[in-house]
Order: sequence, then C-alpha cells, then structure tokens
Amino acid sequence: MRILMLAQFYAPVIGGEERMVEALSVGLARRGHEVSVATLAQEGLPPSEWRDGVRIHRVQSAAQRLTRAYSEPGRRQAVPAPDPITVRGLRAVLANERPEVVHAHNWLVHSLVPLKRRSGAALVLSLHDMSFVCATKRFVHEGAPCSGPALAKCVVNASRHYGAVKGLPVALAVRGMQPALRRAVDLFLPVSRAVADGCGLQASGLPYEVAPNFLDDAPVEDAPPVGLPEDGFLLFVGDLVEEKGIHVLLDAYGGLDAAPPLVLIGRPYSARLRALPANVVMLGPRPHAEVLAAWRRCSVAIVPSTWPEPFGLVALEAQAAGKPVVASRVGGLGDIVVDDETGVLVPPGDAEALGRALRRLLLDPDERDRMGASARRHAACFAASPALRRMEALYARARAQRGR
Repeated sequence: MRILMLAQFYAPVIGGEERMVEALSVGLARRGHEVSVATLAQEGLPPSEWRDGVRIHRVQSAAQRLTRAYSEPGRRQAVPAPDPITVRGLRAVLANERPEVVHAHNWLVHSLVPLKRRSGAALVLSLHDMSFVCATKRFVHEGAPCSGPALAKCVVNASRHYGAVKGLPVALAVRGMQPALRRAVDLFLPVSRAVADGCGLQASGLPYEVAPNFLDDAPVEDAPPVGLPEDGFLLFVGDLVEEKGIHVLLDAYGGLDAAPPLVLIGRPYSARLRALPANVVMLGPRPHAEVLAAWRRCSVAIVPSTWPEPFGLVALEAQAAGKPVVASRVGGLGDIVVDDETGVLVPPGDAEALGRALRRLLLDPDERDRMGASARRHAACFAASPALRRMEALYARARAQRGR
C-alpha cells in the first residue's frame, strides 16, 4: 500500500506526537508498504531525504515566514487553514507519490483539503489532541476542563493563549474549517475515548475508531542522563507548565517527609521553578533514550496533569519500564493507568491527594513491586506489532469508505 503521512513536524524535530508518527511510518515501511512523509520545511534540513526506509518531503509554508507569530522559532506550527504555499508543495508530493491513503496528524491537514477530491486517496486523520474543535488544542476554559466549544468562549480562550492579535483569526479558522474537514476525512482516529468524546465524534455521527498510541519496540541503548540521582527517585517527564500539574506536584512533594529526590525532565516554563523545594533535580529536556533510561531507574512515575491529557504516552512508557504511575484522573490517562492495579489515580489539581498516593507507595515497597509488575503486563497491550496490523485494517476501512 502507498501511504503518505502528513505531519507538521518529523524527525529530527521530536516530541511525543512526532515520535508516534515516526514509529508508525518506519514500522509500516518495514512491513512492506511504500511510506512517505510530507512535513514542514525546517532550517538546516534538506527538502527531501530517505530516513529508515521512509521518503521525507519538506514543504514550504507562507505562515512560517511570519516569524513574530511564533514563540518558538524551531517549532513554527501549521495554521488551521489552507496555506497557499503549502498547498502547492503538497500538490507536487501527491503527484510524485500517488498515495492510496493519506494519514494526517495535525493542522497540516487543512492544506490537503483543497486537494483531497482530485487525489483519489482515502484520508485518515489522527486526533492527538482536541485541535479538531479547540483553537488552543487543550480543551481548557478558565483553568478547568471545557464543557464544549462555543464561539465567544473559544475566541476569549484563543486570545488569552495566543494573544489578542492571533487569537481571533485562529479561533475563527478552527470553527470555519470544520465543515470542510467533516466532508473530507474518511475516518477519524482519536487516540483515546476522552479525545473522541471531547471532539464530539459520536454525537456528530462521524466515522471514527479509537486508535491509541503504541510503544515503539526498536531497541534503545541504555543512556542515563548526566545528573541523575541514584536509583529510587521520583520522576516527572513533560513540559514544566501548570497544565501538566507541575505546581501541584511541587506542593505535594514539599509536604513529604524524607522523600527520595524528585527529578524533573522537560522544557522549563513555569514561574514556580524559580523556587524549588529541597532535593528537586531539574534536568531540562533530554533525548528520548535518556528519558527511557530514567524511567528504568526511578521508583515511581508521576503524571499530575490538570488538563484533559489526550493520551499520556509518558505514563505508558513508565509502565513499560515496570514502574507504578501516580496520575490525575483526567482525559486519556484513565485509559492508560488502571487505578490500584498499575498505579494510583487522583483528582486533578489536588496536591493533598497526590501527596497521599506518593506517600503510600514510598512506604510500601511490596505495593510498588506489585503495581510495577502489573504495569509492565498492561503496557504489553500497547505493543507495536498489533497496533500496526490494526492500522492496516483501518486504512482498508477508510479506502472502502472512500469508495462508497
């Protein structure tokens, strides 16, 4: 099967979503499919190249030239509307690759919509977050999970998130593009039930299947990050921002007596990081191999998100390493962590409950071992091979849907 992946970023630009797109692309190529990737051009990277059996096309974007519109120069994202220069680049990619299936992963899909009818390919759209209905992609309103999209509310939220100048056009574009996306996409693939519900897929009667992220089974060298404490520490991995619950975690950790070190791995953004409790080690962002090595050496993983986490890949990686996970009972984390079996679920934003759960596991090594063993077994359900076989079946369904 000829498959074209469509993602705004691709390796070597890496994040959780990007790792999934790469693992899916490489895995399908190894199973004999012709896989190519269309992604946004990045400074210092060639317009096209082969990488692990996958042909990568990097297309230009008009929006990326608006440098002041982006807070992170290295991550100039696609906009939620057709970009004329990107549309032109994708037209050339489609003519060259002639895909039978296009698998899109984020707002770059909007630049494919004008080309969908003539391409003849089935279009599958993975929903890694709430970006189908939410301009901020987070589905959060005034610090709490959002009750649902509404134009006035979305404009206010987008303006707070992006700034007054950018917020209004982004919110209007997300809302305005929905009818075209609904018509163009043959099959939606939300990564969790929480994403499917938040995006209103069932209520809208749209064709969808929940397709969880999976664990890449490629061997990874053991490369612990420099500065890691001795084995047995507590570990948080992710952007150090309030929506990831970093403020809740620091409050909970400050109330623990004689606790092992708390290690934080991720990009530091929160103002709370200026005054850390004693025994907190902040390592900053680290390569994926170093993160996996850190999971293997910790005693407890912590995912204290306060927003509706779409999936929670870090929780799955920790469980695969045989570690119990203390996580918020919110979003897709409930699909990953089985309460009192593979870890402990606590109310989001509740530092006292988080502290009690950590204290329970720290004081009971047998309980940690029991949950860790169960976590490893549970993580095996998210192995790459069955996930790739299921994706092939979903592509076949999308092609059948396209042929109706």
